[in-house]
Amino acid sequence: MSQLSLQGVAFRYGAGTVLERVDVTVAAGERVGILGRSGVGKSTLLQILAGLVAPSSGGLQVEGAAVKGPVPGCTMMFQRPALLPWASVLDNVLLPARLAGRLARDRAACEREALRLLDDLGLAEHAQAKPHQLSGGQQQRTALARALASRPRILLLDEPFSALDPEMRSALRADVLRLARQNDLTLVIVTHDLADVAALASRAIVLGGRPARVTADFRLGSDAEADLRRRFGAEASAPRRAAA
Repeated sequence: MSQLSLQGVAFRYGAGTVLERVDVTVAAGERVGILGRSGVGKSTLLQILAGLVAPSSGGLQVEGAAVKGPVPGCTMMFQRPALLPWASVLDNVLLPARLAGRLARDRAACEREALRLLDDLGLAEHAQAKPHQLSGGQQQRTALARALASRPRILLLDEPFSALDPEMRSALRADVLRLARQNDLTLVIVTHDLADVAALASRAIVLGGRPARVTADFRLGSDAEADLRRRFGAEASAPRRAAA
């Protein structure tokens, strides 16, 4: 059974239609990349998959049941890490446990779990640092640790590497893939960068047109980047430069 399924989804914003007749199915444990030009509606589609935005028509199903509202067991990472600037790295990672009430019940266990995540991501020595004391890559690793601290079954990524330089992008992609496999997560990433999809996904979905629809849906082979470049040509967008 599919874990996530969009059926006949449309999304209208004002007088315009952003998405029309979109059907997307994602199996449990699958890793899917959603590609398309900037402004095509990739992020909107991801937010509909998360249950954060209601479609104008059509529906979202999770494991065969219709869902309205946030999808249980689903968490998102965005372009910006959105860390609490006044809180330490550890306290940022503890935020999901605080919001779920787990921190009040067993703070010691929650801190052990958070510190294990930070250690796994090479951030243990920065546990008491504030976000402004971290590099961009370290901030995104903290955001990844915070996302995993919510114990998700589904991890949705909205271009989380776009502000990083190529070396940091590659390292963080490797961390995301390793932890997704380790935790048996369903993973969906939206991006315009073929390298992100090649590194993380086993399947690619392409949005195109105005309004946007699914124009291609295909499995990736053992040389995923070559598969993608054959389909899209050498014009594939290069990573943006990291912010100064």
